[in-house]
Amino acid sequence: QLQASGGGLVQAGGSLRLSCVASGRTITWSMMGWFRQAPGKECEFVAVIDWRGDSTYISDSMKGRFIISRDSAKNTVYLQMNSLKPEDTAVYYCAARKPFASSSYLVNDYDYWGQGTQVTVSS
Repeated sequence: QLQASGGGLVQAGGSLRLSCVASGRTITWSMMGWFRQAPGKECEFVAVIDWRGDSTYISDSMKGRFIISRDSAKNTVYLQMNSLKPEDTAVYYCAARKPFASSSYLVNDYDYWGQGTQVTVSS
C-alpha cells in the first residue's frame, strides 16, 4: 500500500513537500513515480526515480522546480515542489513499478498506486 501525504493549499511561488510511504511491501527495488491529475484532464507524469536514487527524471514543465528523492530505509519517496504555480493544482499520486522494472513515464506501466493528495495553488 502506498500512502501519499503533504498536499495542501499554498500561494503561488510557495513550496510543498509530498511524501509517499509504502507499507506492507518494500519499494527498495522499485522505480517510483509521481503523477498528477487536474480536474477534467488526463493523468500527467511528474517525476520518476530509480531504486537506488541515483537516477531521476522530471517532466520538462516542472524541471528546475520539482525534485524527487527517496529514503529506502524509511520506504519513502518525496516530491519537493518549489515555485508553485496555479497550473500545478491537481491531485498528486505516487506509484510504484514491480521490482527491477525499468524506468517509465507511462501511467499504465505502474503497478501500485497511492490514494492521492490534493495540491491547490492560489494566485
